[in-house]
Amino acid sequence: MDNNTNNNNNNNNNNNNNNNNNNNNNNNNNIKNLIDINNINNNLNQSYWEKKSLSKYDYIVIGSGIVGLSTAISIKELSPQSSVLVLERDTHPNGASTKNAGFACVGSLTEILDDLKAMSEQEVLDLVNARYRGLELLRKRLGDDNIGYKNNGSFELIDSTSSLSSESILRENIERVNKLLRRVFPSDAFTLCSNQEMKSFGFSDKICSFLIKNNFEGEIDTGKMMFQYTELALSWNIHIKNGSRVLKFIDKHEDGVDVFVENPFALSNLTLAKPMVFHCNKLAICTNAFTGDLIEGIDITPGRGQVLITDPIPGLQLKGIYHFDEGYYYFREKDGCILFGGGRNLDFKAEATTEFKLNPMILNKLYQLLQDHIIPNTKFTVNTVWCGIMAFGKDKKPIIQFKDGSKNVVLGVRMGGMGVAIGSLVGKLLSNMLVNSNSNLNLNNTINNLISKL
Repeated sequence: MDNNTNNNNNNNNNNNNNNNNNNNNNNNNNIKNLIDINNINNNLNQSYWEKKSLSKYDYIVIGSGIVGLSTAISIKELSPQSSVLVLERDTHPNGASTKNAGFACVGSLTEILDDLKAMSEQEVLDLVNARYRGLELLRKRLGDDNIGYKNNGSFELIDSTSSLSSESILRENIERVNKLLRRVFPSDAFTLCSNQEMKSFGFSDKICSFLIKNNFEGEIDTGKMMFQYTELALSWNIHIKNGSRVLKFIDKHEDGVDVFVENPFALSNLTLAKPMVFHCNKLAICTNAFTGDLIEGIDITPGRGQVLITDPIPGLQLKGIYHFDEGYYYFREKDGCILFGGGRNLDFKAEATTEFKLNPMILNKLYQLLQDHIIPNTKFTVNTVWCGIMAFGKDKKPIIQFKDGSKNVVLGVRMGGMGVAIGSLVGKLLSNMLVNSNSNLNLNNTINNLISKL
């Protein structure tokens, strides 16, 4: 009898549950009839509050590297009341700004001679001038101590196979370039080291038949520099959103620019698949080698650079920064270790990529050069290897311009491996273009104007 009663109770409960489910289904059907969720704004990424107060800015900068942060800071310097947002796709600016070797360079002798083959003297002069003034701006803005800036000497090794391996030819070319650059530097840029000084470094004769000193280059601590740039941006109340990969942008002309950002949670939650939309009056694209992801047909070729750093080497006497093979190889001392990078010319095709991947062939070559020619007869072990992505084009000049047909979108990209030197000045130039809405600016005359204000 108790079992029958329990069964009846269970049946009644089931009937009640079924009735509740039917009622819920009816209610859901009624809601669907009243609100067509497929045809209204149902982006779960952004609430009313987020769209109204957290997604609209006067200026948006894509990329938080040297150029991006300099652009944002320079905008605030010109227009302190403006709201500025920086969108960064990764945890750090994942291109070259945090992966470079920390060279504060204006160009080695052989690099400048090579540039003169493809560019006019005035174009080369303007480019070197921009690098030099850009470094001055970087140092003035952040402070030498804060970025670990030092001038322990900058040297270029000339090997025995170089077309400059004759002393008379080398001296002739040094004088030629020094004469050209006297319009930029207060004294001669390049000096030929004595044979005694050259031998004191201990490099093998195969890679160092002559040694040239560059009198206007130095070294920085890349990590400290980017930390200080970020701190300075935050002090200006600039908003920086990391993990914000920009998918596309739409220039609405008089109505500003919409910027579409991927939600990082979309991969695990399909209901969040729609991109988040930010809006601004003006947009700066500072994505260097990755600009092709946003703008088709732009003259940018990525160039991946392989880098290694050793463990501390007891008794290491090496100081300063060094280049050889027209700048394709570069090394320096850092914290008692040797940091060595380059070799892109060994495999141009493979290294013309934005993929972060190590190249064993190039890294082995770096190891061999270090072992046999840079610190021969010295034991060392490699601590860390990594790679960064630079941006190149038909010449060394950066792209600094409004996007075709736009008065709202500017580009500051293609740093040519000289972002540390030129990046701060490029950002200052972009801010001038954006804030003053001057689409007639060009690189050369604007740099001259900016120099007078540094």
